[in-house]
This record gives sequence, C-alpha cells and structure tokens, in this order.
Amino acid sequence: MTRTKVAHEALDVPEDRVNTAVLCDMDGVIIWDNKLITGAKKFVEGLMADETPFLFITNYPSLTPADLAHRLKKAGLDVPPENFYTSAMATATFLKSQGAGDKVFVVGEGALTHALYEQGFTITDQDPDFVVIGETRSYNFEMVEKSIKLIRKGARFIATNPDVSGPSGFPSCGALTSPIEKVTGNKPFYVGKPNPYMMRAALRRINSHSENTVMIGDNMETDIIAGIQAGMETILVLSGVTGIDDIDRYPYRPNRVLANVGEIDKL
Repeated sequence: MTRTKVAHEALDVPEDRVNTAVLCDMDGVIIWDNKLITGAKKFVEGLMADETPFLFITNYPSLTPADLAHRLKKAGLDVPPENFYTSAMATATFLKSQGAGDKVFVVGEGALTHALYEQGFTITDQDPDFVVIGETRSYNFEMVEKSIKLIRKGARFIATNPDVSGPSGFPSCGALTSPIEKVTGNKPFYVGKPNPYMMRAALRRINSHSENTVMIGDNMETDIIAGIQAGMETILVLSGVTGIDDIDRYPYRPNRVLANVGEIDKL
C-alpha cells in the first residue's frame, strides 16, 4: 500500500504511552456510502486478531448494534454487535443514571425506543419526565407541538446528538431540536459526541481508561474534541468530513493525522 503524505504537524505523545484499546467512529472512518474505506478491513480484522478491546461509537441513534453489524457485514466486514455503541444507548444510560423519573416521550426511531426500554423506561406522552429527541424520517408538526407542550409543563429536554446533518446530508438530531428550542427557550442536553459523557460510558463498556485508549475519527467537531476532552490520544483520518486544510481552523489539534485507518501502523 502506498502511504499518503499528510503535511501537518502532530502533537507530541509521551514515549511511555501504550494504547491497549480503541474507540472508533464509523462513517467516514470505516465505511462511507455503504462501502468500506481503504484499509478499514485490514485494520479492524487486525484489532480482532490481536483481541484488542474496541468499540465503534456513532452519534446516529437510528440503528441498533445488530443493525450496524449487519451494515458492515454487507460491506464485507464481520464484527459482532457488542462492538458497537450508539448515542441512543448512551442517552438511555445517562437518563438511568440521573434517577429523575422513568417516563419518556420520544421523537425517534425504534432503535432509540429499544435502548430506553432496555434501561427500564416507559414510553408515554402522559406527564413524561423527559422529552428525548433522536432522529426520524416521520418528523412532523404534531411531534414538535407535543414536545413543546411537555417541556413547558416541566419535562427535561434531552437529545441524542448535536449533528445537524448525517453522512447522507439529510437533517439529523441537531436540526430536529431547533424549532423546539426556539419556541421553548430551552436548550437540550446533548448526550452524544462531543459530550465526554459518551466517551466515558464507552470506556466503561470495554473496561478501559483514557490514558491507554486512542480515539479515531474523521470529524474535528465531534470525534477529535470528544477524545481530547476525555483525555485520550486522538487520530484524525482524512477519509471523511474533515480535510487537511480544515484543521488549522480549530484551536485544538489531533495527535496524529493520517489519510485513513490503513495507515495506522501502531496504536
């Protein structure tokens, strides 16, 4: 494989640092438009062969781990469902940790509802403790109106992730929360990246720690800043959202910048 030259200064990493686990974004890092990105298959199969603990962490809450595993399998990469962690799962875990009620009104798909059910929540529009916004293609005025009424009555406003659009370019959670926020004046609490909560929840899931885990992503505004805030080494790959010329627009930097995950020669 020919190594792509990436002209960007890297941050120093302590010589004694040894990464033994991996958190990795999916879209733009492993897969794009339902096709594996160059080097992804070799990289992931290497992690599995070495029995390296890893999780694919994704902000998009509309698919379950089984759905995501099926998506990768169709693209040619066989990964067990337990290696996936979504913002829907993180949201359900967060709400459970709050101990502030067990009734939730949901605007989202079945994967989000399933994650909440697994944590013991009741899905209802009758005096819910939380209004949770995820992603759905059936988004409509009635959902917006009902969410506004419930939040005004005291329900806490939660959202799975702040992204305003997904890889396909369609509106994502951050866009769907906007009219509700503007009318109520309440800003939602976003659980997904770049919130460090999701990163810490993912680390707990694989029994790892930030000082020996690397975060790999393609987005400076979610993946990389989340990894930095959680205390992890970060690798930005240029196979997705962020380009080489975009990096200097940010007041923070990744530790390493590579063309794709196939160029990661060591963790």
